Amino acid sequence: MSETVKQIREHLGQLTDRSDPYVQALAADLRKGVQQALAQFYRRLDRLAEAQAAFRQRFRYEEALWQQGCRYVAGMDEVGRGPLAGPVVTCAVILRPDFDLVGVTDSKQLTRHEREQLYLQIVNEAVEVSIAVNDRATIDRLNIYAATQDAMIRAVNNLHHRPDHLIVDAVPLKIAIPQTTLIKGDQKSISVAAASIVAKEYRDHLMRDYDRVYPGYGLAENMGYGTKEHLAGLAAHGATPIHRRSFRPVQDYLN
Repeated sequence: MSETVKQIREHLGQLTDRSDPYVQALAADLRKGVQQALAQFYRRLDRLAEAQAAFRQRFRYEEALWQQGCRYVAGMDEVGRGPLAGPVVTCAVILRPDFDLVGVTDSKQLTRHEREQLYLQIVNEAVEVSIAVNDRATIDRLNIYAATQDAMIRAVNNLHHRPDHLIVDAVPLKIAIPQTTLIKGDQKSISVAAASIVAKEYRDHLMRDYDRVYPGYGLAENMGYGTKEHLAGLAAHGATPIHRRSFRPVQDYLN
């Protein structure tokens, strides 16, 4: 008895090789549903191949540094420079050459569920992950750019494995470690992308906690950015202790 179309779809879902004899045999099965399943299988493999090629391309900076003798390469990113409320969070991630989470890319291109899953996998598979946070008061005292640099440097210094080289997203650091600074680094480097995912997940969890402490601003959804709901909350309730006094229009709502 031949397989049903449903069984064939399930079987194809477990395969990743076009040359598999099972796949080749399906070419002779003229049922419309089978041919549709086969076409879907080929499209899935094409998408997988594209994702893997893009992944290898985003690993080119790390691979070049490893070939030059750098043992530990740390990717760095930050989250939270633009919001009106909450901290800035920075992260340094050191990956192994055999790291293979193809889904790791710019955190802004991922869904919340994808980020949550990748966050756990990155933390589990990385050589090391280090997070540093600067709160609202520090941001107001130093300015957001300096506060970001300060947190990034602390994230590096807190690593147990001293990096031989840093790949940093957009923010050059005053630290005695060679570094490569990339504009939109989270789209060009796997290590930076991994750091962006970890930093964003960490900060998002903080902002959801703050939303329970300070309801009425929509912090669990807007993560402190100046959305319409957030501005309405400022107008109705004034500024909270986590609102950045040095950011406009927060000054207009100080009690």
